Amino acid sequence: MMTEPNVNPEQPGAPDADRLGPRPLARPAVDPGQAAVFGRPQGVDGAFDKLYAPSKANGVKLTPPAPESLAEAFSRPPGAEGVLLERPREAVGEAPQSEPPLWTGSGDPWRDPGAGAVLAGPAMPAEDEEKPARRPPGALLSLPEVLFGRRVKPKALVMLGVVALLIGAVGGLVGWWAADTGTELTGSATISEAEAAKERPAGSVSEIAKRVSPAVVSLEVFKPGAESGEQGSGVMIDPQGYILTNDHVISSAAADPSVKITAIFIDGTRTDAKLVGTDPKTDLAVVKVNVTNPTVLQIGKSSDLQVGDTVMAIGSPLALQNSVTAGIVSALNRPITAGGDNGAAPVTYEAIQTDAAINHGNSGGALVDSTGALVGINSSIRSSSADGGSIGIGFAIPSDYAIKIAKALIKDGKVQHADIGINASSTVAGSSTMGAQVKNVAPGGPAANAGIKEGDVITKIGNRLVRDSAELTVAVRAHDVGEVVPVSLARDGASFVVDVTLASD
Repeated sequence: MMTEPNVNPEQPGAPDADRLGPRPLARPAVDPGQAAVFGRPQGVDGAFDKLYAPSKANGVKLTPPAPESLAEAFSRPPGAEGVLLERPREAVGEAPQSEPPLWTGSGDPWRDPGAGAVLAGPAMPAEDEEKPARRPPGALLSLPEVLFGRRVKPKALVMLGVVALLIGAVGGLVGWWAADTGTELTGSATISEAEAAKERPAGSVSEIAKRVSPAVVSLEVFKPGAESGEQGSGVMIDPQGYILTNDHVISSAAADPSVKITAIFIDGTRTDAKLVGTDPKTDLAVVKVNVTNPTVLQIGKSSDLQVGDTVMAIGSPLALQNSVTAGIVSALNRPITAGGDNGAAPVTYEAIQTDAAINHGNSGGALVDSTGALVGINSSIRSSSADGGSIGIGFAIPSDYAIKIAKALIKDGKVQHADIGINASSTVAGSSTMGAQVKNVAPGGPAANAGIKEGDVITKIGNRLVRDSAELTVAVRAHDVGEVVPVSLARDGASFVVDVTLASD
């Protein structure tokens, strides 16, 4: 705390007697912790800004001039050089000066900081100002005066009439609409329609059907002048126009040259088909059409199929062209004996069993796998009703065997099958040995030359088991003409094997 110095008024430079002296400086003690944080570092006595080097005047360091903006904001106003700034008396413990306040409680609210802030109305005119005289209301016009009194412009009357007509017309339309749609049974339906397209990825049933259907044709077999004929399906297997189908589809054309065969494509094109060759023993046939750039079905391997694989049957069931059904492989290597109607010999072949719906007219059509490749030719069904409808048990000739027969028919017009030279029947239930029992042996045939006798039971052909006569037939035809195969026999309780050189049928 500094004391006020004694100043002699008569000494030069002494302050005026009417001017207040400077207030003593109050410098409270500095907290050591704050001094350590905010104080100057050790060894630094001057300013922190080392870039500033204050000028010296007669050995005295001078402070830099204040920035112009700060000087303008905080300096004394012009013409007030003699005014001194001082601390409030209360800060140094002295009594405040007794000066009249700038405002009182009942003084001017604009100068009283304690006055409440309120929203007032608009400024009122002075009492001596003249108020404008109120205009008296005019006389009301009657309808005759408006229409005939020439007190309203004709254009205004015309516009008024047009507006009235428009309002009436709109009201009439709204009433008509409300009457027309306001009944209980009729009205405006709000139907939500799907806009997103169906997803048909590669390998889906729809994608395969679209790609494969053009290669499957419908076959009509009829005699000119006849009211009806036969109908079936066929598969385009060669770009030259060769179509593979079932023998029972075109059997009437094979027996009667006057019977006409017509192939119908997916786009409705009809063309004549010529018979190339038939194989009644395997129920296969080939016809040919004269077309340009036909769609040909890709041939797959039926030997790669497994039970449970997805398959599709494509054909013309009950004359419904280009029908598609889907299912799975129910069984493989199923010996089937079918046909035998109207005096024809029964047909025995090894089939693919499927639950894809197959009906009359599907015969000769395609059985394709999940890639769209041909794996079988639809041939027959098992039915429990008189009309022969599908019950989910259908059979197709494997493509490996069907293409082999088709190539032979295209090359030579006929097919030779391997034959063992015997007639056999399935063993009866309760027999000690399951197999095909020999009924008679063709003299000089392959079986007779190998020593097979009547009554022998054939249990195996090569590596394939034989459990009935149908399986014996398909096991023999699986080999080539002239091939030597081991045949396992059971005779009088003894089992032995003989080698048989297969001949042609």
